[in-house]
Amino acid sequence: MKTRYFAVTCGVFLVLAVSAVATHGQNAAVSDSSGTIASPLRWYSRSFPLASRVTREMVRKAVAANATVPMWSYSVTSPVDNNSYSGVMVGRSPFFHGARTTSVPAYIVPIKINMPDGGVFDPSAPDSACSPKGTAVVLTQQSPIMQSTPFSMGSTDVGSTQYIDAFQRGNFWTDVVTTGDSYHTMLSPVTLNAITVNVPAGSGLTCSLAQYNGCGNIGFIDNSWFDPYLQNTLIPSLAAQGVNAATFPMILLYNVWQVSSSSELQCFPPNGFFSYHNAYGYPPQTYSVDAYDTTGVLSNTGNVSVLSHEVGEWMDDPLGTNPTPAWGKVGQVTGCQSNLEVGDPLTGTLLPPVTMPNGFAYDLQELAFFSWFYRQSPSLGVNDWFSDNGTFSTDAGAVCS
Repeated sequence: MKTRYFAVTCGVFLVLAVSAVATHGQNAAVSDSSGTIASPLRWYSRSFPLASRVTREMVRKAVAANATVPMWSYSVTSPVDNNSYSGVMVGRSPFFHGARTTSVPAYIVPIKINMPDGGVFDPSAPDSACSPKGTAVVLTQQSPIMQSTPFSMGSTDVGSTQYIDAFQRGNFWTDVVTTGDSYHTMLSPVTLNAITVNVPAGSGLTCSLAQYNGCGNIGFIDNSWFDPYLQNTLIPSLAAQGVNAATFPMILLYNVWQVSSSSELQCFPPNGFFSYHNAYGYPPQTYSVDAYDTTGVLSNTGNVSVLSHEVGEWMDDPLGTNPTPAWGKVGQVTGCQSNLEVGDPLTGTLLPPVTMPNGFAYDLQELAFFSWFYRQSPSLGVNDWFSDNGTFSTDAGAVCS
């Protein structure tokens, strides 16, 4: 019998004047024909304050009224420090019986970026040189993040489903497998027409990749301008098309990275991040920003790998505030981190390519399990694993310091 160091609770996670943490993609160096550039691309996490003071009762009411995405809460005592941790995840609890399939309305929001220097980055436009199999929008629509396909973890068949649902099923496999096959958390995706965003002077930059054997150009935008623009202007403008706090908008960029401030806008060596997920306001509006990458200058960042990182983190830490015992010095985290960001410990680690009916081989990032963060042994996960492709065979270990 597996010892479980948790108690399932009803309601939602306590949020008191908290910050939503946005986590960012891959930790890898840029390569050129002579080897590796000395200064690697820097990835890191940032905090974005919620637009309003949100209490536990407020969030509970929002979930009950279907005013935000469906969420379930948990409370766990970690054996690594004997402290109690509470958080919230998207969907319904895998520990309860009954109808446990949740469909979350999701919107793919393609953004055509017009740079002040004339560079154009359009995920809806054909790019025969860098994306000959289709546009970023079409290939995202047809990806295993949006469409079902058979998934196995080791020798265990976890079902024909979308990737992030397969991850979540494997994450809590001990309970999912003992209560039947009804536990799913699915995206119900709708794709909007591309929206043109004109980046203001001083907030964007286009760079050639020719000297780095990359494909096409790459863009950089200032996140200190872009994220407030998303929250205050772009996402609210989509209300007439059905986007609201009860839905999950995924902002899709094409070969555009971000920097934390305009002072960091430079071509190479690059300094930035691909992606993040975030939450703001009340009812809490969750969203992600995801770069579809065809540049080829970074290893293990192809096509939808960044999207899989962020959607997985949104599923398990939608408000960016789920606390954990400190962990780190793995994946993209060089120091210590204390939240349930399931992509960060395995940044740059991919599953074997998943080929869909369109014949395209998709890159999906491996994701860490709940039990890895809270040091539960044996793991609640499939095969007693601590990540969904078995890279983590043990938990996160001692509290990071």
